[in-house]
Amino acid sequence: MKNAKKKRLSAYLDPDVMNALTDYAARRDVSLSLIAEAAIASFLSPDAEDRKEAAITRRLDQIDRRVQRVERDVGIAIETLALFVRFWLSSTPALPESAQAEARAKGLLRYDRFVDALGRRLSKGPRLGQEIAEDVPPISRADADDLAAR
Repeated sequence: MKNAKKKRLSAYLDPDVMNALTDYAARRDVSLSLIAEAAIASFLSPDAEDRKEAAITRRLDQIDRRVQRVERDVGIAIETLALFVRFWLSSTPALPESAQAEARAKGLLRYDRFVDALGRRLSKGPRLGQEIAEDVPPISRADADDLAAR
């Protein structure tokens, strides 16, 4: 048989936690002690570990989904860059020696403008990855090569 007399516990709580506890007790019309006792019993129960494990599993699943989105976005960026470089290299003729100095100077100027435009876009948003629908099915490598050939 259990000892009928309960033992006293004095605890210090953060003001926000105390306010939440007080509000909860008032809504349920129960004592603070009853809620604290139930919370401590729940924390110490054998299935508390299962709840912790489930919470960790949920958090890991969220992280996994975020990593998958990052991998998808990086894959899109790499394929976009590769497709652009391939297209540019195949469609841009070589310059004669006499025009190369002027082309280099013009290229440096264009590059500086590009970096400025990129900085403005990154500071404002939205990012291109946010504009691409996540439910667009991925295309096959053959389809990508076919698109590049057009």
